[in-house]
Amino acid sequence: MSGRNAFFILILSFFASSNAMSATIEHKNPPKAVANVCAACHAIDGNSVITANPKLAGQHAEYLYKQLTNFKSGERANAVMSGMAAMLSDADMHVVAEYFSKQTLNLGQAKTNGAGSLGEKIYRAGIQANGVPACAACHGPAGDGLPVKYPRLGGQHTEYVLNQLKQFRLGARANDEAKVMRTIAAKLTDQEMEAVADYIQGLR
Repeated sequence: MSGRNAFFILILSFFASSNAMSATIEHKNPPKAVANVCAACHAIDGNSVITANPKLAGQHAEYLYKQLTNFKSGERANAVMSGMAAMLSDADMHVVAEYFSKQTLNLGQAKTNGAGSLGEKIYRAGIQANGVPACAACHGPAGDGLPVKYPRLGGQHTEYVLNQLKQFRLGARANDEAKVMRTIAAKLTDQEMEAVADYIQGLR
């Protein structure tokens, strides 16, 4: 076989495997890594029913992949997730991230922080007197976020968001993108955290 023929076969094999992966993701046939590792806590479609666990559906693939690599390396500390990520190869993490990013997010409802609430004010305008910037400045007016750096927040569980804010304030969440959030969370009271977390749950 000539070198040119071998090259073309290699290229065709690559596209075939890429198409097969895309078909798996698009048709919502969960990869083994999702079924075996992720589904118990985050649900097969990424809409976790356990409110302490984040919804992964619709989250940016780049952000999900980065968090998995940080859990695996220990840069983001979490005993459960570090153990789960340890079982995943780099290829697994890419597939898991892509799969969940293509799932449909089930939106939620705020309990008390709707239009005109303290939660909305903090999310959209911040707290100028305390030097707290608007959440919307990084995460977007509808909570869509930006790939890699800023996660999608809209529709996320109140309990999970509140816990993360407290982790930021304590300095327990310390991977690189958390630096800004640690500074912001340190300026928020418990009441303010609860209000904005509740508002985020109903954000759309």
